[in-house]
Amino acid sequence: MALRENASLLVGLFVLFHTWQARAILEVNVEDRVEVLRGETAQIACMFTSAEGIGALQIQWFYVTPSGARQRLFYGDTTMQIVERGTPFLDRVSVNGTIATGELLLIITDVELQDEVEFICFISSLSEENTEGSTLLRVFETPEMPTIEGVPTGIWVNNEIPSKIGNCEAKNGFPRPNITWYRDNTPLVNIHNEVNVLFLVTMESSGLFSVKSELSMKVMKEDKDALFYCEVSYFVPGGTRMTETARINITVHYPTTAISVWVESPKGDIKEGDTVELQCRGNGNPQPHFTFRYGETEVTADSNVLVLEDVTRLNNGLYHCVTLNLDTYDEIVGNTSVVVNYLDPAVIHPQDTHIMSQGEELNATCNALSSLETYTAWFKDGEEITQGHDLTLEDAMFSTAGTYVCVVTVPQITGMETSGTLRVLVHGPPEITEPINRDIEESVQKTVNLTCHARGFPAPSITWSSSDAQILKTVSHQATDDGIHSVVSVRVTSDITAFCNASNDYGTDAMAFSIKAIPHTTTPATTTTTTTVKAATAGPTKKAKQAQSSGVIIAVIIICILLLAILGSVLYFLYKKGKICGRSGKQDLTKKSNKDNIVVEMKSDNTEEAVLLGVNGEKKPPGDQ
Repeated sequence: MALRENASLLVGLFVLFHTWQARAILEVNVEDRVEVLRGETAQIACMFTSAEGIGALQIQWFYVTPSGARQRLFYGDTTMQIVERGTPFLDRVSVNGTIATGELLLIITDVELQDEVEFICFISSLSEENTEGSTLLRVFETPEMPTIEGVPTGIWVNNEIPSKIGNCEAKNGFPRPNITWYRDNTPLVNIHNEVNVLFLVTMESSGLFSVKSELSMKVMKEDKDALFYCEVSYFVPGGTRMTETARINITVHYPTTAISVWVESPKGDIKEGDTVELQCRGNGNPQPHFTFRYGETEVTADSNVLVLEDVTRLNNGLYHCVTLNLDTYDEIVGNTSVVVNYLDPAVIHPQDTHIMSQGEELNATCNALSSLETYTAWFKDGEEITQGHDLTLEDAMFSTAGTYVCVVTVPQITGMETSGTLRVLVHGPPEITEPINRDIEESVQKTVNLTCHARGFPAPSITWSSSDAQILKTVSHQATDDGIHSVVSVRVTSDITAFCNASNDYGTDAMAFSIKAIPHTTTPATTTTTTTVKAATAGPTKKAKQAQSSGVIIAVIIICILLLAILGSVLYFLYKKGKICGRSGKQDLTKKSNKDNIVVEMKSDNTEEAVLLGVNGEKKPPGDQ
């Protein structure tokens, strides 16, 4: 018995030693797998060593068919290398390297999906010690960008079974890609009667895989803001990759339980005359049908919008928006309050037109009823003259007359204002305002426009006259707020004085314009010179009357000078006749020296004779000169 056991042990040691020796003689090293994308080039290496040398080695490449049979692809030794014909790899396979290098590289170009098989590197020797190594070729194809599509219709939260959310699809990948659904970054898995994810895998004619997934789930109101998307993971050489679809949002339908009502426009305070828009919205989806009520009266509205045009304070109050709960048939009501601010027309006392006498005082008031605080100001000729409700005019004069405007505004609301006017007239005699220049020089045959503005109430009448009785042509004649404005045209032929005369029930006033004619030496051209009387800002004056009186004095002085000249001539004549101092005939002037004689030489154009006269008129011969 012991002998038999020892014999068995010896046999085992012999076999182990023989196997170790064989392995030590010939070894083959290959990769377990080679991974490559479809259409690229695969390289499968086979490395070998032999203790006996390489001269007796033979190398063969095989691939395993789908049926499991081996099909030789390549044969080589130290003398030849042959690629087998009749295989699917013909024209796409080659071998690099030689037996002498101890490494051969099987190269397959334009890799196809059906190339994913096991390749065997088989090495044999003359000692019949054979060895081999196998490598699995893995082929990959990246799928197209995944797509997602949500359901176009809304989903009710009260559906009893899961409702379809959408579809996600990844096409043409190899191996089969995987799809995972997400809701707001949370992966979704199958939950009975809550979440249901279905997959449909299709192998295309090309051998690639397309995967389509459908998500169904029970939705809640919160899902109205949720984002759904798919994540697609797929294999690539050396690992896996993933890509995501776009995010989609679904329409969730849920009942309305509360209503909000608000004033959409105008923003801020409302004033009379505005167009007010009220809007109503429920917290459900879709929006139910709404009805507007003002008090107990139903108001016509367009869906959830109520428009109130040209509102007044009568539109103040509470407006209700009402809908019906179709589950319980209870009314759901929301409301809002509308406040219309108002500003009544300004009321001025005294009203319209007020007539004053010069020197009088006027106290006027302006008020406007408003729902808000107001600001009041008085204006004249576009300028603010005082603030507040009261206007006081003291010591009235012509400059006091005019139109006063009271403007009442509501500072809190832009554009909310009202106004009223008060016209003030001041009784008094006419007052012609002083012109800039009343002494005018102009060329003969030219035209001068004279302007006269007379203030007063009642409105004065204006007439024109001239020193040469010329009829003056009226250019314009119109009433103003405080009097009359008149313009006439004067043609210059000689020196002339024109008069503007104004009169009313309280008196008269006049103004003189002196025009001096300037002779011209060139061809006359008719032009127009305008003299305008500007509005005075002071009280009544008498400058016009003073100017007229000055003219009269000048005329009197001229007449006096003429009379003095005539008187001197008469006295001289009488002296020559000896009628003065009781003398008659000749005077004896011989006693005076020659230098005291006054000699007058008289010549005639008809004679060469010169006659010398003394102061007494006697002739003297030429020799006595």
